[in-house]
Amino acid sequence: MGVAALVIGIISFILALIPFCGFFAAIPALIGLGLGIAEVIVKGRQQLEKGMGIAGIILSSLAIVASLIWVIILVVLGSAAEDPTYSYSLFI
Repeated sequence: MGVAALVIGIISFILALIPFCGFFAAIPALIGLGLGIAEVIVKGRQQLEKGMGIAGIILSSLAIVASLIWVIILVVLGSAAEDPTYSYSLFI
């Protein structure tokens, strides 16, 4: 599970950095987050190394945050496009 969480976290983080792909990155990031948490819980009970699970949790969380940032940016720009008096100098 740790390897799967890490791989999904890497892929979803890279996908989350691409504009307009943030929504598609959030879904696998949630799956990777769940797998990472499950890995940490299982390996914590067995007193084994849980580094890949932690890395998967971190990368999946970063992907979710990046996705939310893109959604916020797009909502702000979309609402600014509706207002003709709004200045776009904030984003330049």
